Amino acid sequence: MFYRESGDFKSSYAADQQTFPIRFDRIAVGVVLVFAFLVVPFVIDDYWEKSILLPFLVWAMAALGLNILTGYCGQVSLGTGGFMAVGAYAAYKLTTGFPELNMFLVILLSGGVTAFVGIVFGLPSLRIKGFYLAVATLAAQFFLVWLFNKVPWFYNYSASGMITVPERSVFGIAVTGSGAPSWATYLFCLVFVVVFAMIARNLTRGRLGRSWMAIRDMDIAAEIIGVPPLQAKLSAFAVSSFYIGIAGALFFTVYLGAAEPTEAFGIDKSFLVLFMIIIGGLGSIFGSFVGAAFMTLLPVLFKNIMVAGFGWPTDLVQHIIFMLVGGLIMFFLIVEPNGLAQLWRVAKEKLRLWPFPH
Repeated sequence: MFYRESGDFKSSYAADQQTFPIRFDRIAVGVVLVFAFLVVPFVIDDYWEKSILLPFLVWAMAALGLNILTGYCGQVSLGTGGFMAVGAYAAYKLTTGFPELNMFLVILLSGGVTAFVGIVFGLPSLRIKGFYLAVATLAAQFFLVWLFNKVPWFYNYSASGMITVPERSVFGIAVTGSGAPSWATYLFCLVFVVVFAMIARNLTRGRLGRSWMAIRDMDIAAEIIGVPPLQAKLSAFAVSSFYIGIAGALFFTVYLGAAEPTEAFGIDKSFLVLFMIIIGGLGSIFGSFVGAAFMTLLPVLFKNIMVAGFGWPTDLVQHIIFMLVGGLIMFFLIVEPNGLAQLWRVAKEKLRLWPFPH
């Protein structure tokens, strides 16, 4: 078969430790990236942008962040929606307060603000864990949404309480506002997702990632062998919140354009991202993308089939989609508790050993 390590020789330690050591993986990733950057922008339209591609990219970014915290470090969090709100409101204040600031820098600074907030709310993880930590992060979710609702400074004293992103450009091309072309907003999000997915992949393979996984597997044993719990847990909260803050900033500036915290960043968003990493696979970068695709693209597919194909009413279809997606979540968790990424890992192992028995 084509998926083989045999004959793929490495002549240096750097080559042996590269991100994708198997040649087929490198080729596959390269083909996907070339297609995403050089083909999709020429065929994309408004429907594909708003209904499929942008939601997938934004939620994949959020799933990457939560997977770093929960999948790799073992710290359960139910505050993802609140941290996304921090990124969104930070982006709003930066775009309105500093009109000349580059949008790439706005998104990165929004992630930095969210990382600081994540460290603050991550402090309880030094004393509590499990369900108690989940409740603490859930409290953070409600507190942050309440804060953005009740303090007028965050929404610039607007009478409606909503925030609206002003039009901003990158290299003379609008990436926010109603006049932004579909291909520009798509590429803007894609750059962030690809770059930070590669960073996450290498972070989790390095010293920091190993310390996270040691804390996840057995924190007492990890501390005994020299892994500092303070540094490991707070760094996981910081990196995770940074990713989630970027997702929130992109969600508001590029996808929504206008937002209100209770509607856009409610508790349902926290559970949505949590379902993504559980379905995709905890402790897997690839699983974050698979889970995001499952939770964002599958409802769109069902809706198109039922509404466009069978002509069913939209409200009925929405309820059926909830039941179908919920049933599929239970089915996949029963069949493969480790997520869809585990199915791909098993398939790769079988390909590497075929035709010999496994």
